[in-house]
Amino acid sequence: MPDTLRAADVLRLPGLVRFLCARVLATLAAQIQTVAVGWQIYNISHDPLDLGLIGLSQFLPFVVLILPAGQVADRYDRRRIVAWCYGVSTVCALLLLIFTLRQLTTLWPVFAAMVLLGCARAFSMPSGQALLPNLVPRESFARAVALNSSVFQIATIVGPALGGLLYLAGPAAVYATVAVLAALAFVLMMGIGPETGIQRRAEPMNWTTLLSGLRFVWSRPIVLGAISLDLFAVLFGGAVALLPVFARDILHAGPVALGLLRTAPGLGASICALVLAINPLRRHVGAWMFGGVAVFGVATVVFGLSEHFMVSLIALAVLGAADMVSVYIRHLLVQLETPDAIRGRVSAVSSVFIGASNEAASRRSW
Repeated sequence: MPDTLRAADVLRLPGLVRFLCARVLATLAAQIQTVAVGWQIYNISHDPLDLGLIGLSQFLPFVVLILPAGQVADRYDRRRIVAWCYGVSTVCALLLLIFTLRQLTTLWPVFAAMVLLGCARAFSMPSGQALLPNLVPRESFARAVALNSSVFQIATIVGPALGGLLYLAGPAAVYATVAVLAALAFVLMMGIGPETGIQRRAEPMNWTTLLSGLRFVWSRPIVLGAISLDLFAVLFGGAVALLPVFARDILHAGPVALGLLRTAPGLGASICALVLAINPLRRHVGAWMFGGVAVFGVATVVFGLSEHFMVSLIALAVLGAADMVSVYIRHLLVQLETPDAIRGRVSAVSSVFIGASNEAASRRSW
């Protein structure tokens, strides 16, 4: 089907614009908060284990709740689900602000806030992914996916740097900023018009409907193949988790170089996403996906063997761009091949596969 809207025309769709703006603000808030929480916790406890527990406290509720969250996304208004998840993120930032202003030294309130944040993330991911196809014409969905990915990558690049700058004013200033950003994301998401022409079926909440997304993925080779290929590429490409070791012991560089290395994959991915937004892939998507995974692997090997900073920097940028091709095509296949009635549950299956592989890759590399 021909793409009837250009990239600039797609950005004139009010629902999509609000969705993208809300996602930028929410992602910035999450990235800024991650920097502040890690730095503050380490200053209090001086225990590297506590830094790992921060991630674990968010990851465990995500794994436990992601499949039920997919079922919720297929029963209720996805726009409101995502909005209330942003509202929960606002509450978490306010809890961390109170923790800071009271100068507490016990860490359990921080971990409790991170668990709550992990629950919100579990519900927002499948609902957000399943909502996007309802905001644009089907024939322009490829551009919307690329734009969505590009704004996410840009926010991921800018967020940590902004968090570091804000932390100079103290953690309280960081958490207050995060609360404002998350609250604005909530307002923007609630401003998206209600879904029209879509009727939610009140299916019973049981094991049969809970696992229907997994059965659907298993019964569709094209969807299963896209998810599996991306999963194994990430699972065996976790060398990026060793960036501090590479920067200090192999490249003999300092913290500024480490920051550039961390930024490079996101920069490559954002540039690739913008290119795809202007010129979406229309043919041979299978070949493009295999090619993206192959380039991802080669770039990872080059990075692992390199002893020169510029070579490593370029390899990471290429790695990010190649990964974006794979992610872009996976989103297209999963969302367009899936009926709307089950899209939330299928998105949940995709999210848990990719999320688990990301976590395993990071743990394995360390």
